[in-house]
Amino acid sequence: MADLSPIQNGEPIKLRRQISLTAQLAVPAILAQLSSILMQYIDASMVGRLGADGAASVGLMSSSLWLFWGICSAVTTGFSVQVAHRLGGKAPFEARKVVRQGITSVLVVGAIMAAIGLAISGSLPGWLGGNEEIRPAASIYFAVFVAALPILSLNYLAGGVLRAAGNMKVPSLLNVGMCVLDIAFNWFLIFPTRTLDIFGQEIVMPGAGLGVFGAALGTVCAEVVIACAMMWYMLTRQKDIRLKGAERGSFKPTRQVLRRAVKISVPMTLEHAIFCGAQVMITVIVAPLGVVAIAANAFAVTAESLCYMPGFGIGDAATTLVGQSFGAGRRELVVRFCHLTVGLGIVVMSFMGVILYWCAPVMMDIMTDVPPINALGVEVLRIEAWAEPLYAASIVAYGAFVGVGDTMLPAIMNFGSIWAVRIPLAALMAPTMGLRGVWIAMAIELSFRGAIFLWRMFSRRWLPKVS
Repeated sequence: MADLSPIQNGEPIKLRRQISLTAQLAVPAILAQLSSILMQYIDASMVGRLGADGAASVGLMSSSLWLFWGICSAVTTGFSVQVAHRLGGKAPFEARKVVRQGITSVLVVGAIMAAIGLAISGSLPGWLGGNEEIRPAASIYFAVFVAALPILSLNYLAGGVLRAAGNMKVPSLLNVGMCVLDIAFNWFLIFPTRTLDIFGQEIVMPGAGLGVFGAALGTVCAEVVIACAMMWYMLTRQKDIRLKGAERGSFKPTRQVLRRAVKISVPMTLEHAIFCGAQVMITVIVAPLGVVAIAANAFAVTAESLCYMPGFGIGDAATTLVGQSFGAGRRELVVRFCHLTVGLGIVVMSFMGVILYWCAPVMMDIMTDVPPINALGVEVLRIEAWAEPLYAASIVAYGAFVGVGDTMLPAIMNFGSIWAVRIPLAALMAPTMGLRGVWIAMAIELSFRGAIFLWRMFSRRWLPKVS
């Protein structure tokens, strides 16, 4: 676990130490983000073996699931950021109060989102333009995931709180464990009982043969197991946070904590809703292009996420470092950590963009053996690779802004970029250029978004919130 006491104690921190702290937090966070997206990659590759219809069923619902996950995740951020501020201000008692209230709040929000999701699960595939053949599987896939949202929200909260305390190692290791469990559960649940030839030996592999339903159930089972482990560690083992052996306190949310959580979370929730709403609109634009385009788009999104998830990991590190510096009242340290993490994000995602361009055929081969889907997916991935450096700037700068509780204007910037640039361009290009036009629009918009986030970062207009 990274030692953040020099920040809290007001000690001078030289550049080398800043880089070391950033790396200590960023590397585990990157691994955690990569492991999370690897689960989607695993699901996509396994479902892809079921044929184009199975892949399209999953792809059709991906954007809607991101909407529900994003809202729950944004709500938890409202509490984890407060924990970072309390710890930065050397107030662990207050941090534990926030944790207790956060548990109650995220359970309530998760239950509400689950109820809404289950209510619309039957109709949603039709609303998104999916054909009759894929609607039943798509509906079941969505329903399984949203039913587990209360437990998954606790996982988001525990992971966020641990990272706020500077502990990136445990969430990272548990997320790796989730990938292992996901493979094991999916291997059994998706495919039927079959005979495999392993080094010349025929081995009967049992299987439930649940197809798309099995993919959702396997991933949810893995996430529930890890959520329980994450909560156990946070509540019993994490220094300054654990409730075991600590003073008694109420789990009833107070007006002060809720007001601060709402101030942080609502703009982020709206931003996530707007972003995922845009993804839903992209799905609606892509759906008339046919099953091949839907499947290629879904697989390409999953493959591309392996490229940008390191940026989100570095963004998590930026939120922690900037948040604790803010809590300690160290204005210039906030600036230095912001610039350092953004620079690191651009370097890492530029490298990942090169990897994405050259390895696109291999990445698509892993997920599908349908040649038309494979070829189209490779084309659009190579378009997107050029936008990764500036995309990194927007991701990490956003994480830094969140660290000081500045979420409203960044949310508006994301809203304007996506809805004023990406959606109109995609709608304009899709009829003539197909899926390629949709991804060209995406690359243009991500580059524009990165540019405006860099402008705001260097303008320092967010800094008065630190004083």
